[in-house]
Order: sequence, then C-alpha cells, then structure tokens
Amino acid sequence: MNVQVENLEKNMAKLTVTVDAAELDKAITKAYNKQKNSISVPGFRKGKVPQNMVEKMYGAEIFYEDAANIIMQETYPQAYDESKLDIVSQPQIDITQLEKGKDFVYTATVAVKPEVKLGKYKGVSVTKVDSKVTATEVNNTIKAELERAARTVTKTGKAAKGDTAVIDFEGFVDGVAFEGGKGENYDLELGSGSFIPGFEEQLIGHKAGEDVDVEVTFPEEYHAADLAGKAAVFKCHIHEVKGKDIPKLDDEYVADTTEFETVEEYKASVKERLENNKKAEGKRAQEDEAIAKIVEDSEMEIPDAMLDYQVENMINDFANNMAGQGLSLQQYMQFTGMTMDSFREQVRP
Repeated sequence: MNVQVENLEKNMAKLTVTVDAAELDKAITKAYNKQKNSISVPGFRKGKVPQNMVEKMYGAEIFYEDAANIIMQETYPQAYDESKLDIVSQPQIDITQLEKGKDFVYTATVAVKPEVKLGKYKGVSVTKVDSKVTATEVNNTIKAELERAARTVTKTGKAAKGDTAVIDFEGFVDGVAFEGGKGENYDLELGSGSFIPGFEEQLIGHKAGEDVDVEVTFPEEYHAADLAGKAAVFKCHIHEVKGKDIPKLDDEYVADTTEFETVEEYKASVKERLENNKKAEGKRAQEDEAIAKIVEDSEMEIPDAMLDYQVENMINDFANNMAGQGLSLQQYMQFTGMTMDSFREQVRP
C-alpha cells in the first residue's frame, strides 16, 4: 500500500491511497464468499456457483462495492497512521480506480488540526472580579437546593405548572394521524416549553386518568410542509401527575441534612460558598477573557469539516438522550417547530 498526502487550503488534506491489484483480487474473493449464498445460476445449488463463472455471467463489477468497502475498512486506519496528520474529521472518500487486475486507488479528504499563529499575549488587560454576594442570591440558592431535595410524589389533584405529566399522545390533522406524532409514557414537565406552544398549558388543570384533546396550530415556517400552519389535535391520556414535596427550611431540617445546627449558620455557609464560587468563576472569566483577546489577535482557520463533525456528534448525543425519554429526534423537531438546519445552526459552535 502506498499513501500520498496533499495539503489543501483551509486546513484540509487529501490522502491518495493505492492498494496492490493482488489485494483487490483478495477483496473480490471475500466479497464473493459473502454473496455466494444468494447467487442463483441454473444447474448449481446456491453457494456452489464458482467465482469465475459468476464473474463471466455478471462481470466482476458485481463484487466491486463490497470489495471496495472491505479494502477501505482495512487500509484507511493504516493510511491515517502513515499520513502523520492530526486529523479532526471523518474522511470524505472518493474511489478513483476500481478495476480487476489493476491497483485499487481511492482518496480520503480530511480536515486537519488548524495551525495557530499566536498574537499578543503579554500585558493583556482583564475585567476586575466582584465577589460580593447579596441576600437575594443566598435565598435563591437555598430555594433551589430545597427544590432539588424535594421528593417526587404522585398527585391525585389537578396538574399545575412545574408538575410532570406522564402521557400517551397521538396527533391528528383533519382527523388523520400523521407520522411522528405519537408517543407513549412520555414525561412532560408542564411549563418547560419543550412542546409546540400551547400544548403544555392545556394539560394544566387536568388529573391522572383523564383524556384531553390538545388543540394547537403548527407554525407557518414549520419544517414539514404538510403540517406547516395547520391546526392539529393531540389526543392525550394522562397516566400520572407527579409533583414535588419541597421540605420546609427550619433548624430541624438543617440539623438533619447538613453539618450545621441552625438556619443562620447554614445561610452563612451558603454565603461563604457563593463568595468562593464567584471568586473562582471570576478567575475563570478573566482567563477566558484573556484567551479571547489573544485568540482575536491570533491567526487560525478552523475547517468547516471539523465543525460539521462536532455538530453531528452533538446531534447524535442529543438524539440518544431523547430516545431515552421515549421521543425520537423527528418528533422533537415536530413539537418544537424546528428544522434540522435550524437545529444544526443552534448547536454549531
């Protein structure tokens, strides 16, 4: 195998990989062995047709696609190592020569880690840190900590904003169910704004066991043209309503759950912690500000392929998180009115 590296503009590179014709022949044989049980020729049982007869009848091209994939899977990692490049994207593969009896040649266009010409970094001025903590900040922090300590309880009463409704739902337009509009046992926090505007509000005030018809209108700019601007009805069944039982802040609670004995001692510790956090955050902010100024004065060009690769990874991670909640990425797009293009733009660094 031979690997040639061509440096391109904008921190891109092209690897030209040449594989001996003998290796291509071996890959074609592997492809034949993979496919032979599905090849039918009169007078032969499946799996027993000789390779040369198959090639004579159909041409060796019948095995090219599998053979090419076999070779590239085996050789690209080696080509990656031999290139000595710091590659930061998936390769864009192009096959330039694929013919039995000749060398197999393909190219892999990749993004490489950008070179940086460092700008001025000495004597950079940064903003002064203010680490003062107000009583409001202390109270808000304690309130948030109490909410995190709250127990999730099943409510028998009506759902309120902030509660979680466990629902089945199915969407209809003009009485016809549409693709991607159905979900089961979905935990929906009411007031979170994660569904189409107006959806969550219509579940507030209802109880577990009730069936609710939620009427919404898809945005005019909705990515699915067949739904854009149309009125829809989601038939929902509420399995359960879950609320929060927030503990009361008093000396007894403080003594039971912290290292302190009184509310005042606890508040003092929270204030000290917030001050330390502000100092640490301020230091990080100063570092970030200094880095931003240095970067602004430096020269570098980040390849689009590198950004695209990171964006796709973030989208895949998000889709997996949604799947864990019983919702597909397509359904999320429908309920939020976003398109894949707008979603990519939102997550793009």
